[in-house]
Amino acid sequence: MSFLSLLPLLFIIFLFIIKLSLAASTMYNVQKYGAKSNGKTDSSKAFLSAWAAACASTSPATIYVPPGKYLVRSAYFYGQTCKSKAITIRIDGTVLAPSDYNVNGNAGNWIKFERVSGVSIYGGTLDGQGSSLWACKNSGKSCPKGSTALAFYNSNNIVISGLTSQNSQMFHILLDGCHNAKLQGVKVSAPVNSPNTDGIHLQSSSSITILNSHIGTGDDCVSIGPGNNNLWIENIACGPGHGISIGSLGWDLQERGVQNVTVKTATFTGTENGVRVKTWARRSNGFVKDVLFQHAVMNNVQNPIIINQNYCPSHENCPEQGSSVKISSITYQDIHGTSATEVAVKFDCSKKYPCSGIKMQDVNLSYKHHSAEASCVNAGGRASGLQKPNSCL
Repeated sequence: MSFLSLLPLLFIIFLFIIKLSLAASTMYNVQKYGAKSNGKTDSSKAFLSAWAAACASTSPATIYVPPGKYLVRSAYFYGQTCKSKAITIRIDGTVLAPSDYNVNGNAGNWIKFERVSGVSIYGGTLDGQGSSLWACKNSGKSCPKGSTALAFYNSNNIVISGLTSQNSQMFHILLDGCHNAKLQGVKVSAPVNSPNTDGIHLQSSSSITILNSHIGTGDDCVSIGPGNNNLWIENIACGPGHGISIGSLGWDLQERGVQNVTVKTATFTGTENGVRVKTWARRSNGFVKDVLFQHAVMNNVQNPIIINQNYCPSHENCPEQGSSVKISSITYQDIHGTSATEVAVKFDCSKKYPCSGIKMQDVNLSYKHHSAEASCVNAGGRASGLQKPNSCL
């Protein structure tokens, strides 16, 4: 029997295990705490009350959100004092942010978890209703910055599975200072003209896995900020968006580096970038090393492979006009497809600290039915098993 034929059985077993775990835990239904499923009544207090009860439990606890629409203003879930170390949030409905962007626009986060351990979120939809804020920003008017839809800070042992996040004001999912998190089956949806709506943003986190997810948004599908290490990102469909990006890095002089990152089996469709490393043209002791981009398919992508160490919008805030972030040991392996521009590979590395250890293996990108070109500045490495126009190493 093949592995593929076993998948339906394995999925049924997985669902059965979840049901058993839910049955073994104490259930806290948000409706019993006053939540209304009409999408109009503010249910924030009900969600917080359910959290307080689950947090106080000495055994595994489940917060249940039944089918329906629940209006929730900015909500803060703090976990350092929780007795329960296994809180599951099962969502069968939709959680709505206020349609008036001024309500949450300056809150920073819409749904925020801090110092929690062992929290799992299964299913459901988060609807940030951010379209009016995007319109304000795109018009050039003075607007609030906007809020991240779902944020975890300084938290451990997190699971997010089967969650849909749509129309967030800003970032959809943020992990900052987290260790050991698994995100799988996540769907992110926002239009291409929605500014700063990164799908999943990682900052100062370690041992993070992102699997089997579809991300379409107006900014990076996945963005990897400073201080991240041991990341595994696999089976991602990205588009629209700005691709999967390491960066921006190097804004601060004293900045933690990024290392041990694997991006495997990703498809990019109509995106601005494919796989990207981006650093500010400023002084910084940051670094990027030991990165593998493997098994990627590019479908009409503007910059399929890009390293940009001269990032400086409007030529402002870059007094040095050069990056000192050191980039080394980056491997591009088995990357195929089509570029929307003639130059599909762009390595624009730092003059002071050139990229080193760049490896390209089996890279074949075309532009209008011909081999695409490559442009390399201050990049050192080797290439093998690829058409020569795709490499200048």
